[in-house]
Parts: sequence; C-alpha cells; structure tokens
Amino acid sequence: MKILFVLTSHDTLGETGKKTGFWIEEFAAPYYTLLDKGATITVATPKGGQAPIDPSSDTEDAQTKDTKRYKDDKAAQDVIANTKVLTNINASDFDAVFYPGGHGPLWDLANDATSIKLIETFNAQEKPVAFVCHAPAALKGVKGKDGNPLVKGKKVTGFTNTEEAAVQLTNVVPFLVEDMLKENGGIYSKKEDWAAYAIQDGNLITGQNPASSELVAEKLLAALK
Repeated sequence: MKILFVLTSHDTLGETGKKTGFWIEEFAAPYYTLLDKGATITVATPKGGQAPIDPSSDTEDAQTKDTKRYKDDKAAQDVIANTKVLTNINASDFDAVFYPGGHGPLWDLANDATSIKLIETFNAQEKPVAFVCHAPAALKGVKGKDGNPLVKGKKVTGFTNTEEAAVQLTNVVPFLVEDMLKENGGIYSKKEDWAAYAIQDGNLITGQNPASSELVAEKLLAALK
C-alpha cells in the first residue's frame, strides 16, 4: 500500500495575526493507523519542506495517544520537516490519497490547481480519496469525470458550521466547509459537534472533525483491501 498524504503549506489565520496549519491529530491518527498496517506513506505540500503545525492542535488538552507518539517519533517529525513538493507527485505512483485538515487548507489547497488535478486523477483512476475535518475544502474546485463538482450527489461530511462557530472562526475563514459542500451539490450529513463521524460514497471518504480521523483511515484501509 502506497499512500500519499497531502498537507497544507499555509500558516496564517486570515487577518488575525495568529498562526494556523495542519491539525496534528488529523495527521498522526491516520498516519499510524496506516503505517502500522504496513503502508508506505509519502507526505507532500504545495511548497514542500516543513509543513506548518496549527499551534491550537499542539496544546496539552488536544493531545491523544497518536499525537504523543508523534512527539516521540523522530522519523515522523523528519517526514513533516521535509515534505515533497506537490507538483513533483504522480498519482500513478500511489494507491490512495489522504488529506488531513486544520484551517490551512481553506486558504491554499482549496484553490491549488495541482491539488485539484491530483484529486481528479486519483478519482479517474478509481482510487480512494479521503479527507477529514477542514480538508474537504480541497474538494471545492474538484470536478468528477462528468464535469460536475466531484461531491455532487455524493454523501459527504466535513467540519460543521456549528463547530466553526464554537471555535469562533466563522468570520475569519474564507468559506465554511459545510456550506461549500452543500453548494457543490453534496448530500451533507453530520453528527453532533465533536462526535466521531465518517462517511464513504464510492471511493470518496470524508470525516467530520478531528475525532473522526481514525475512522476515515479505517475506511481507507478497508477500501484498499
């Protein structure tokens, strides 16, 4: 199993003067779930090099068994410090792609032509494409083989409007994931805020929030069997 992880390169939280990036839990839980099952994982970002970690995901109360494992894992830290440049990635070299969230993707991956084309290629090759929390933002400009938005008519989930309101960033983010998925014709569903929830429709797998990251990875594993 060769799996590509795509992380954000964006580290600025709108006009707030605060930092953002990717959410550690949403990388670590799927990374170890897949790694422990023998997957070979490559991590890429639009700019390559160090992927920015969202400081909010690095606080004491945000820690999980997987984030603690990451903190002790020099090899994984090296992977994050030396990500590949997305333009150098060929979908044909991988069996699936996984996008961890964090707020960063709302600014870069949502509009990144290379990322959009990559997802479209994975989808055309009928390989699993998986996203969690804010990462479905990367689907914003992605088209299916029929030329319609990829999510149109598909069951999807992603970070909810009420969860965004709870973290007080509704007026900071460039768009709301839930609204965008619905506007693109997705059949959006969710559980209560912060509950683990993931849904699969064909080769498209989406998860609602950080708590859903392991579920998404498990669905991805099952799809590869």
